[in-house]
Amino acid sequence: MIIGLTGGIGSGKSAAANFFQNEGVTVIDADQLAREVIKPNSQGFQSVVDYFGSRIIGEDGSIDRAQLREEIFDDQDKKKVLESITHPLVKDLMSERIASSTSPYLIIMVPLIFETNSMSAYNRILVIDCDVTLQMKRASLRDNNSSEQIQKILDSQCSRSERLSIANDVIPNNDSLENLKTRSLAMHKFYLELCKK
Repeated sequence: MIIGLTGGIGSGKSAAANFFQNEGVTVIDADQLAREVIKPNSQGFQSVVDYFGSRIIGEDGSIDRAQLREEIFDDQDKKKVLESITHPLVKDLMSERIASSTSPYLIIMVPLIFETNSMSAYNRILVIDCDVTLQMKRASLRDNNSSEQIQKILDSQCSRSERLSIANDVIPNNDSLENLKTRSLAMHKFYLELCKK
């Protein structure tokens, strides 16, 4: 069974995923895979640099993701080119990770399930849900981004109601980390029961 875990920026996806992972569940982070496929000396790295130019290479020799984000936020054509380079590579890497999983079910953490219309790739969709004002606050504390940058990201993501419309399961995350843990562990037990059926 494959669970698609999603939620907007600052919703608590990573924290929830960690609770599942601590219970022995395989968690695949699509964003992490996207970083892996553009590591220096990789096919993805070379293709991205060939298209965007050396200005997106940071001082450490890797792709400056903040610079790349700026490039694509203002240009849908560039965004489509980047996706055409990275998505097939991410898909291949994800298939490898899924094949090597030994847990009863696995979670794929994907911020943009609704936006990419990829609902059919998952047996169930779990949404980590929280208020937009709380998302803004958490994202600014975590990423040290300006409120303008965070608003740009929020505007590029689907609305809360759109995200909830595709959910099979929802974990509210408007309060404490401890409550998120309790709810995540309860959902884990529910998923284990589903695996037995």
